[in-house]
Amino acid sequence: MPPQRARGVSGILSSGRLLFQAMAPRCWRWWHWSAWRRTRPPPAGSTPSFRQQFSTQEQPPQICVVGSGPAGFYTAQHLLKHHPRAHVDIYEKQLVPFGLVRFGVAPDHPEVKNVINTFTQTARLDRCAFRGNVVVGRDVAVSELRAAYHAVVLSYGAEDHQALEIPGEELPGVFSARAFVGWYNGLPENRELAPDLSCDTAVILGQGNVALDVARILLTPPEHLEKTDITEAALGVLRQSRVKTVWIVGRRGPLQVAFTIKELREMIQLPGTRPILDPADFLGLQDRIKEVPRQRKRLTELLLRTATEKPGVEEAARQALASCTWGLRFFRSPQRVLPSPDGRRVAGIRLAVTRLEGVGEAARAAPTGDTEDLPCGLVLSSVGYKSRPIDPSVPFDPKLGVIPNMEGRVIDVPGLYCSGWVKRGPTGVIATTMTDSFLTGQMLLQDLKAGLLPSGPRPGYAAIEALLSSRGVRPVSFSDWEKLDAEEVSRGKGAGKPREKLLDPQEMLRLLGR
Repeated sequence: MPPQRARGVSGILSSGRLLFQAMAPRCWRWWHWSAWRRTRPPPAGSTPSFRQQFSTQEQPPQICVVGSGPAGFYTAQHLLKHHPRAHVDIYEKQLVPFGLVRFGVAPDHPEVKNVINTFTQTARLDRCAFRGNVVVGRDVAVSELRAAYHAVVLSYGAEDHQALEIPGEELPGVFSARAFVGWYNGLPENRELAPDLSCDTAVILGQGNVALDVARILLTPPEHLEKTDITEAALGVLRQSRVKTVWIVGRRGPLQVAFTIKELREMIQLPGTRPILDPADFLGLQDRIKEVPRQRKRLTELLLRTATEKPGVEEAARQALASCTWGLRFFRSPQRVLPSPDGRRVAGIRLAVTRLEGVGEAARAAPTGDTEDLPCGLVLSSVGYKSRPIDPSVPFDPKLGVIPNMEGRVIDVPGLYCSGWVKRGPTGVIATTMTDSFLTGQMLLQDLKAGLLPSGPRPGYAAIEALLSSRGVRPVSFSDWEKLDAEEVSRGKGAGKPREKLLDPQEMLRLLGR
């Protein structure tokens, strides 16, 4: 999972809040549908009676959820709450749970991570079990899970990033925002990223919440991060950073930005910084925003005021003392990463100047033929997270990066479901994922009640445990995680931090006596 299962990040999260606005929800009604009859969730308020319809004489359903991020935990929570005998095993490739809540939410947004308390309550239930350190698709096949459980739900998120696919992308100094977020948030696979922050200027490609998260972390005075759960290794690098200017670049204009007003307001008020917005980018916008939806209108009005209005006395005084700047550059699309004279690292980026074709959020960026070179020593690509296929037996749409499904039911594979970003694309915040996951859980329970799932007993984890043991795989339990959690909290206590995250899986296993 991007990082969870997988973020982007910039997306749980209202970026820092889980999230990327990179892809719109997908509708699969044009797919051939033969395995299930189309059903709708019961009306609001009918859930309690729905729960009571399950017979106490039936076999306790054994259900498997793959992925322990918000989608996985919310799906498990719904199933356990609305079926009195269901047992849910949650499989996770990391040794630790919580996916993008742990590895994607910005360290200076601790309030967003409070949802971990709810997930912990779910994981401690007698009818729920966490099985960490198990890579589905490698250690165990989806077909083996389907044979052992009455139903399998794939909730493994979007653990890859969208490539720029431009020359020079491979140069040292070019990173995905997903990897950068994973680095400062302690994702084991990114712990050795070692970004060089000795340059003056950084460029972030993309204008979503994750882009703003990354910009904010780069420019936040390190002393303001010392009491967060950012890793000590990342904090050490940030203390030595020489980055003073961050440009946040988008292909389209102010009416198409994907970040939210909360994240923008945080950037505008960031200590020690001042914003740079070109008033020319906002010409004619005052009249056009009258017809846009309320949330978009409020966001654009804040951008417009910041770009065109003279700041008040207090704000002007604050900006006058700022040592760092950040800016939004609109109507620019990355064309080529420019190398240093010796060819050993990034020295800038060539941007194609664009114009909009169409109106509103559906407007597309078209090149004008002009280009602009922007010097920089660091390029971070924040153009979206992407899901990967998990197993050859599972249908996957590589173009859209999702599992073809109908309201969470995987097309033409009875008993297989999906929820979260791998279901709808990497978009939305935690509340979006919660609603989406509850819907998948509802569909599964409807199918169970309708007799569309196997009725006989299934061995569940007993069968999978034997397979994993024969393959030398030793799963980590939730009580194991709680030991690691206590160690992290203990290590952070001396520094006044909520925790100091463990980064090395081998060290984690040693602490567990493995």
